[in-house]
Amino acid sequence: MQTMIELQTEKRPTRLAFSIQETAAMLGLSDKSVRRLIWRGLLHPSRALRHIRIPKDEIERFLRETR
Repeated sequence: MQTMIELQTEKRPTRLAFSIQETAAMLGLSDKSVRRLIWRGLLHPSRALRHIRIPKDEIERFLRETR
């Protein structure tokens, strides 16, 4: 039988994109600030689905380029 820690650390698929709320939490910003960054063209979301998702690579690019 697996322990709770083993169950939590099981291999899961790596997340490739995040919601506005998740992105805001990662960057330490408000949801509104993330929406402003998108509107200003500083963050480029994927609109392929019904919901806006910000790709992981895009978040990393934003952090690299805005030092």
